[in-house]
Amino acid sequence: MGLSLGSASGIDEAHLAKLDRLVRRFAPARVSEHLSWSGIAGRHANELLPLPYTREAVDCTVANIQRVQERLGRAILVENVTAYLRFDDSEMPEWAFVSEVVRRAGCGLLLDVNNVYVNACNHGFDALRYLDALDATTIAEIHLAGHERFEGRLVDTHAARVAPEVWALYDAALERFGARATLVEWDARIPELDVLLAEARTAQAHVRAALEREGHPA
Repeated sequence: MGLSLGSASGIDEAHLAKLDRLVRRFAPARVSEHLSWSGIAGRHANELLPLPYTREAVDCTVANIQRVQERLGRAILVENVTAYLRFDDSEMPEWAFVSEVVRRAGCGLLLDVNNVYVNACNHGFDALRYLDALDATTIAEIHLAGHERFEGRLVDTHAARVAPEVWALYDAALERFGARATLVEWDARIPELDVLLAEARTAQAHVRAALEREGHPA
């Protein structure tokens, strides 16, 4: 969230320089950042703040991503986030915003399936329609996580098992996009190792099934 890709203030060049040094030192296979904003006018919030889905926000976010990619000398991945409110001035659905940003910026997409499900439930849209709108060639990685219900809303807590409904949506994503590298996130109230390993094995089983459907040996 440190890059604040959606910020109207542009990219913090000092932060970007530090990231550039880090990337050059460790040469990771992928560099990713959330499709949100977290700072403006020199002030930073430790939170993934939502964007309005407007053409102006697309232009701003694309310019910021392109600046990051220019400095790093590589394409990055952007990750869709949960948003617990919608802006009245949004001009397009979330999936159209995400797709347009990725297409114009020339970056990849880190698809968080749990975030799609949480937003679909909270805002009343069809999660499968979201998946169908994405370009499979842009998706380089998938994230899964647990969510919890508070006062009638789903919250992306990363503190629970992946829900059955999210596993089902993950299957739909694998069928739509093919097998992808997958990470199960669990960041709070971390359980015994056996629970974490069981979640990882479940994800592996879903990927193996997808590979078999594609005709590849699992």
